[in-house]
Amino acid sequence: MSPVQFDSFGEPILPASDKEPTTASRVALRSGVGLFWVMVLAIVAARAAYFAPSLSEKVASVASLFGHLRNVVGV
Repeated sequence: MSPVQFDSFGEPILPASDKEPTTASRVALRSGVGLFWVMVLAIVAARAAYFAPSLSEKVASVASLFGHLRNVVGV
């Protein structure tokens, strides 16, 4: 019987199994990773397709307003 090991919080560490991952777990992992990257690409493509330059101009004007306000206050 091997000695019980504990983590830094005092919880016992369960021994790791030496079994190879099953085919189902590999398929689930690959499909999950693929779904993640498909969603990333879809979000980036949607952001690029519906980008409104006027929104960035508004953000820049608000940022410059805060810059002027900081100069007036002296911060």
